[in-house]
Amino acid sequence: MKHPHAVAAHFAGPWDEARVQRWAECLRARLDAPAVSLGVIFMTPDYFEVAAEVLEVIRLHARVPLLVGCSSQSLIANGEELEHQPGLVLQLFHLPGGELKAVHLTQAMMEELVEPADWQARTGVPATNSRGWLVFADPFNMDGESWLKAWNAAYPDVPAVGGLASGMFEEQRTQVYLNGEVFEEGLVAVSVGGGVKLECVISQGCTPIGTPWTVTRADRNFILQIANRPAYHVLVDTFNGLTDAEKEKAQGNLFVGFASSEYRDEFRRGDFLVRNLLGADPGNGVIAVGALPRPGQTIQFHRRDAGSATEDLGACLALARERLAGQTVYGGIVGICNGRGRRLFGKPNHDAGLIQEQLGPLALSGFFCNGELGPVGSRNFLHGYTASLGLLVQAAER
Repeated sequence: MKHPHAVAAHFAGPWDEARVQRWAECLRARLDAPAVSLGVIFMTPDYFEVAAEVLEVIRLHARVPLLVGCSSQSLIANGEELEHQPGLVLQLFHLPGGELKAVHLTQAMMEELVEPADWQARTGVPATNSRGWLVFADPFNMDGESWLKAWNAAYPDVPAVGGLASGMFEEQRTQVYLNGEVFEEGLVAVSVGGGVKLECVISQGCTPIGTPWTVTRADRNFILQIANRPAYHVLVDTFNGLTDAEKEKAQGNLFVGFASSEYRDEFRRGDFLVRNLLGADPGNGVIAVGALPRPGQTIQFHRRDAGSATEDLGACLALARERLAGQTVYGGIVGICNGRGRRLFGKPNHDAGLIQEQLGPLALSGFFCNGELGPVGSRNFLHGYTASLGLLVQAAER
């Protein structure tokens, strides 16, 4: 069946140039458009030694002018999550009126960029020209948090979706791809603009419990007081306020959500950046968290398990469907945590299937990540146990 804007498919098995060539030609033939604007590719580590050859075959025979992606131990194509299966996934987009610009950055390059204007000069993309970034990064040879802090300053209020590549963990080896080049460090990013925008669905896999609270004393990564009470006592009261069934689900699965904005009368799902609850000291009433809280910040405790992850993704997708009603969605790219999939849900195709159920039929490609990238509020963050979906959507040209 032909599609006018995007197609995606999985190639299974070992490298075979003739087979990959025919497969790429067939996939291109399914795109009922005069030209490809963008190709997105993900490959398993089985392809590491032939990755450059694969890229050239794809670029030539699928006629792809801009090709980006990364390695991953497990792949996603349309409604399928292909966990630990050798192969590759390719997605082709035709994006009318879209303005695309890609860049590769290494850690050494990033250390030379000081001001937001330096970053914009290096990428060739002014902040006002980008309507979103797709980013694929190596987790082992770059400082992701420092990059993200500088990136948010250079591109304020511009969403970025993607994640940290996975590959050979023992060797700390991954790959990122740009056109015909294979890089084993840094990141590859592509800006979308013009008549195309990036819409995001970020599901952190958690369900809020209790009510929102205000941090009143904090020190480094410790919360000392919440609402002028010992933080630990508030945590215990929140837990004790749950039903017996909820308590069982929450045991060992508690997290802390930090509000993305204090200027809300009411907080909803997706308004919180979820971080680990690292420990608690009943003696002095302090809790330790995987963040740097500050007095005045709004927080809410969260629960994470398979059920809450299903509930959260379903709710986030439903909100996206409502928000995008009447708009043309070309296709999606998704990064999901290595800790999701069968490991969390006990069955295949959970996240991809739910995306198709709520937003489909949707041309979808994706990968399992070592960390997921996506916005909460107006800033981008690296997440864990998250599904980060970027949707390329038709927009009025600026």
